[in-house]
Amino acid sequence: MDCIHRGGESPDVYIAERLFSSSLMVLVSRSTPFRMNIYHFKKSTEICNYSYSSNILAVKLNRQRLIVCLEEALYIHNIKDMKLLKSLLNTPPNPKGLCALSVSLSSSYLAYPGSFTAGEVTLYDALNLNTVTVISAHASHVAAIAFSASGTSLASASERGTVIRVFSVPDGVKLFEFRRGMKRYVSISSLSFSADTQFLCASSNTETVHIFRLEHHSPSQESPSWSAYMGKMFSAASTYLPSQVSEMMHQDRAFATVRLSVAGVRNIAALSMIQKVLCLLVASLDGHLYIYNIDPQEGGDCPLVKKHRLFDGDDEAELEACGPSYAAAVATCTNPDPASSSALAGYCEDVGVKRGELIPEHEFADGPVCLDDEQEFPPVSFQNS
Repeated sequence: MDCIHRGGESPDVYIAERLFSSSLMVLVSRSTPFRMNIYHFKKSTEICNYSYSSNILAVKLNRQRLIVCLEEALYIHNIKDMKLLKSLLNTPPNPKGLCALSVSLSSSYLAYPGSFTAGEVTLYDALNLNTVTVISAHASHVAAIAFSASGTSLASASERGTVIRVFSVPDGVKLFEFRRGMKRYVSISSLSFSADTQFLCASSNTETVHIFRLEHHSPSQESPSWSAYMGKMFSAASTYLPSQVSEMMHQDRAFATVRLSVAGVRNIAALSMIQKVLCLLVASLDGHLYIYNIDPQEGGDCPLVKKHRLFDGDDEAELEACGPSYAAAVATCTNPDPASSSALAGYCEDVGVKRGELIPEHEFADGPVCLDDEQEFPPVSFQNS
């Protein structure tokens, strides 16, 4: 896996978000944490920059909207001309900048914590600029949220990290409930759906990454095994037990697991098809990207098939800007020459300037984003590193 770009003039970047497989990159640096810069990273050219009233905690973008998250505010921009469409002020305190934006072309939902005292999630329509619903997701604060690729499902985890729930979008009905563990509370660092929404992975500060299968069990299809018989007995008995115990007995467990080499190292996980194989990718603060194969039929323990060195593990600030996919992990963009760093009114790469358009239309071309697309990324080589 070759590096397609590496900048050396911005060692303090702490937010880096790429618009799918395009050449557009949004950066925020520690030296100016209140300013967002949008670059064409292949040309090392700044398109525009915007400043806000306080530090930027997160930036999310899709082909229609760009979201800037502050601790107590969210700003919604039209991504093609960066016009500010809506300011959501006085939102519940969100010191970690927790938010998620769906990537489907047919919708653009924004999810963010709806309460500072309870585990609520506000679902907001970023296209029509109105609140859709508020989901009572957990009893304690929400620690992680993620949309499926289609934008029809939303996963959430609480700060305790023991229970993960999946809700339908936009109505907020609970679809699935999974128990990650019972013995200890953990800090969930990432949630990610597979592209077909059949699997969901969760990584934390422990050595285990859990992968859950999103399927409803049909009683008529269950085999008449001893475990199925006992399951029916427990299900019947749960109606007489306290609600918390009954709820626990109906929670599904992990379908597959990955054992990382170390615990306590921050990581981000994602599911993707690479060379027609379902894989789990884990970008770790130890400076590596790990790739594991998943058996979609049997699950179980997943073998490590490749380990990529991204850069030195002690360069923490650089790795913090790195996401779980190749698209986010391969590059950190340079700042342009200060003499040419002013915003360009109507930047366009190959054609003439269009009035009111900052970002060229071809950067929003439809189509699937594939990690093994040799036109965008080098092919994955399964050889010893």
